[in-house]
Amino acid sequence: MWNTKKYLASLLFLLYGLTCISQSSTWSLLSLVSYEKKYDESLGMQVDIPTVNPMVMSMDGTEIEVSGYIIPIDGKIKQSHFVFSSFPANLCFFCGKAGPETAMEVFMADGKRVAYSDDKIQLKGRLQVKASDGSSLMYVLHEAVLL
Repeated sequence: MWNTKKYLASLLFLLYGLTCISQSSTWSLLSLVSYEKKYDESLGMQVDIPTVNPMVMSMDGTEIEVSGYIIPIDGKIKQSHFVFSSFPANLCFFCGKAGPETAMEVFMADGKRVAYSDDKIQLKGRLQVKASDGSSLMYVLHEAVLL
């Protein structure tokens, strides 16, 4: 009985905490990832396999707010699909300065196009966690809107 109450109290605390996540701590939470080296036969080499923290997995499908920098896919033009990073382009993980947990793929709501900027911007959208899909980034923000 006591363990059930303790479990429910912990769960409620976790859920409350997730609803109070500020955009400044979103990247901190998303960075709760560990990696294990495993041999990939198709690539013929060791690869890092991510393990996402259960708190992050519980955010899958929820709406989040996050601030960061546009990493353009199609040049520095308006686009509705781009990579979004917690760091500016010169420090992003594609440049070897950070891990893949510091970036996400973004699809804007209704195909709205966002102008490229070197400045930090804020987005809101539905988070998809794809940690086990090695063919894409581990985080995707769907139906994103510019705040």
